[in-house]
Amino acid sequence: MRIKILFASILAIALASTVSAQDTKAFLGRWDMTVTPATGTPYPQWMELTDDGGKIEGRVQPRGGAWHPIAGAHMDSGKLIVDVGQAGHGSEISWELTSPSADKLTGVEKRGDADGPTLAGVKAPLLDRPMPKKWTKPRSLFDGKDLKGWVPIEHVENNRWVARDGELVNDNPEVPGQKMRPAANIMTTDKFQDFKLHIEVNCPEGGNSGIYLRGRYELQVGTEGGKIPSHEMGAIYSWYAPPAGAKNDLGRWTTFDVTLVGRHVTVLRDGKMYHDNVELPGPTGGALDSNEAEPGPFYLQGDHHGVIQYRNITISVPKK
Repeated sequence: MRIKILFASILAIALASTVSAQDTKAFLGRWDMTVTPATGTPYPQWMELTDDGGKIEGRVQPRGGAWHPIAGAHMDSGKLIVDVGQAGHGSEISWELTSPSADKLTGVEKRGDADGPTLAGVKAPLLDRPMPKKWTKPRSLFDGKDLKGWVPIEHVENNRWVARDGELVNDNPEVPGQKMRPAANIMTTDKFQDFKLHIEVNCPEGGNSGIYLRGRYELQVGTEGGKIPSHEMGAIYSWYAPPAGAKNDLGRWTTFDVTLVGRHVTVLRDGKMYHDNVELPGPTGGALDSNEAEPGPFYLQGDHHGVIQYRNITISVPKK
């Protein structure tokens, strides 16, 4: 009798484990998330969940800043509860998610016990495309004379972008002793899918900007203080640091040549390979949206201080 009871207990545990594994399987993978508050504009986030021997692990890209690992995840009454981390005021953030279909998630963000924004996720696309055989002749995205083809975004009441001396300049110098107001970013009115981008930038010492590819993936310009390599000049922000030993070398003109095909990017800085066909797992902080399958604009970050100068911005796209 004892043997039968023991066997039944073991079988029940095994079946519960199998059911749990089946339940969590629908949530695994990479997800492009959209967060919609009760008031205000929806904004993007991103999540990846994996199964490590029955334990759910993962990482989340919040609205801004760098990605971070989740604190944990577990099933509860058919819902996946993802412990995202702490909010600025110390309250715990969790995502309560359901999977209505194989490629969608829905749910709610909770801070402590309080319901917050609604969540919607779609399975991130593979974007696995071959390198185009031919490219169009480079065309200019900035004529050096005016801001035609560009529009300010965010903090537009403090737009500091000007066309000056053939350069696209964020004229937002730091003033000692004064608290800096966030200034506008600027983006192209045209959108792009796969491309080759040539862009030159002069970022002063201590300056901070970024070049956003498709409006979703940031190529870091400038510095965030030198403590985290993946936040420094030439990084794919928080995903990939520059080569070991690379210097920020700010205060002079430098050139980036960027090829983005699908979600694979190659970056050369002044002819030196910084990133060789690396995969972009998902959007970086500051992304305009999480619609990774769609074309997107370029945008240049201007909401930090520094007189950042850009010039000779050209693009080639796959030749049909």
